Amino acid sequence: MPQTEPPFSLGIEEEYLLVDQGTLDLAVAPPDLMDQCSAELEEQVSPEFLQCQIEIGTRVCADISAARDDLKRLRSTVSRIAHRHGLAPIAVSCHPFADWKDQHHTDKDRYNSLARDLGGVVQRMLICGMHVHVGLGTDDLRNDLMGQLSYFLPHLLALSASSPFWQGQDTRLASYRLTVFDNLPRTGLPPLFPSFADYERTVDVLIDLGIIEDSSKIWWDLRPSARFPTLETRICDVSPRLEDALTLAAMIQSLARMLYRLRGLNQRWRLYDRFLIEENRWRAQRYGTRRGLIDFGKREILPMAVLVEDIIELVAEDAETLGCLAEVEAVRGMVARGTSAERQRAVLKASETAGKPRDEAMRDVVRHLIEEFHADL
Repeated sequence: MPQTEPPFSLGIEEEYLLVDQGTLDLAVAPPDLMDQCSAELEEQVSPEFLQCQIEIGTRVCADISAARDDLKRLRSTVSRIAHRHGLAPIAVSCHPFADWKDQHHTDKDRYNSLARDLGGVVQRMLICGMHVHVGLGTDDLRNDLMGQLSYFLPHLLALSASSPFWQGQDTRLASYRLTVFDNLPRTGLPPLFPSFADYERTVDVLIDLGIIEDSSKIWWDLRPSARFPTLETRICDVSPRLEDALTLAAMIQSLARMLYRLRGLNQRWRLYDRFLIEENRWRAQRYGTRRGLIDFGKREILPMAVLVEDIIELVAEDAETLGCLAEVEAVRGMVARGTSAERQRAVLKASETAGKPRDEAMRDVVRHLIEEFHADL
């Protein structure tokens, strides 16, 4: 009996920072802002760990067109309501000059528990990310594709990098967010499991000991979702521009279908040792798209422009079937324009060259991020 193809549905979650429109400092989200957002967006919006953050999530989307419509609606609504309170959202993984010591976590049971369990490590969590869910149907398929898709996680990180600054300093990294996030337990690349049953047995050890209540407290770069029949990609920095977020989501969706198609041909992507993939992960975290990544088959470091052409060729058939070929091919423009990290540095440099003091030049970076958030709405 032929196997039914999975839906490859999409769900996108994004975390935003709220800034004061006048000072451009981080701002505490007032309760009535959350109430007003919830009144319009219902369960698609929620507070995040810190009071200056807000999280949105699309509905289950059949394709990238539906994801665009829903994500645009979510971003526009949050922006409109924030504006009433003198605030503006930015979709960036680290605020350029905010100090985490000035922030307070949201008073909810989940976040109070995190603050208690993780101690001082969690206090520095002034970071935002983007998560992409792809509907795959069966647990064994989710586990099988998780090991293979891990190979491409550094590529996605490199393209999404949007966190070069931390507390007003240039970290010389493209994604400083991961430096903060990797201090938490149960983060990083996912282990390889022979089956989903092996994954469950491993996770159940921690659940049975009362260390975690469920698998939602596992924060790997890629994981089987605890709530949905999806594979959840968590490696990406959040993208300032909506269309870049959609390109990344389309690439993830297409890669998943490509790996599923190989499975139907009794083929699979080679499973490389985590040691090697972690080297590419570091290169992406440090350099973004500027220094290229290792092609382990060729044993060469290839420029990102070459690597994305290889990915486009790999997934073109799948992207066309899924109706997202244009979005996948837009990755060429992302590489040509440079990452958000590069664009933020360029704004800072231009402002300082124009004679602005450092603190005002940093505020220009935030102004730039506000503009990018609204560019595609």
